Amino acid sequence: MQEKISVWGLIFDASLIVQMVMLSLLIASIVSWYFIFQRSSYFKQAKQSQAAFEERFWSGMDLSKLYRENTSQNGQEFIFRSGFKEFNRLKQQHGIDPDAIMDGTQRAMRVALSRENDRLDEHLPFLATVGSTSPYVGLFGTVWGIMNSFLGLAQEQQATLATVAPGISEALIATAMGLFAAIPAVMAYNRFSNKSDRLYNAYETFADEFSSILHRNVHASRKSMSE
Repeated sequence: MQEKISVWGLIFDASLIVQMVMLSLLIASIVSWYFIFQRSSYFKQAKQSQAAFEERFWSGMDLSKLYRENTSQNGQEFIFRSGFKEFNRLKQQHGIDPDAIMDGTQRAMRVALSRENDRLDEHLPFLATVGSTSPYVGLFGTVWGIMNSFLGLAQEQQATLATVAPGISEALIATAMGLFAAIPAVMAYNRFSNKSDRLYNAYETFADEFSSILHRNVHASRKSMSE
């Protein structure tokens, strides 16, 4: 009776190059899943934080009180703190033009937006790289394994399915592992990219609305002082 072929046996009996390909794909898959869970948790918290802050912001609360109560250094709160802090700093300077105050405030919020964009896109390039390269890495392992299998057949007197099957099966495992690493990474990248774009657009919209509020505030203050 012929010995039954197992997947683990094929992996352990594979050539060193194919084993290295499988190991690299396994590591890439594990790291990808770690980033998938990490990003999923991050976007969930960011969305909840953004909704909670907007509710407080549009409730009519005094902006100075909101600034004192809010100490967050990320998300929409960070954009608010950056803009309001710069606005108050410039406003306290005597003789500065209202337009100059708004230019400085908007510049501070743009810097905060840029930092938030970097946070939103963190680890996404890695997922994109794994999703795009893993199938080719697996294919390389398959080609190498099949090549070794046929080289071994050249030394046999008679080629049968029993002699060909283990070598080809071991080689195809590399392709399967490449797809196993790539598919979740591509799906996660597309999902998180969409979430990142939506959150960034919400941050950008808030920055524009907050800028309009501060613009009315600084011009109203100057008008009352001149009167």
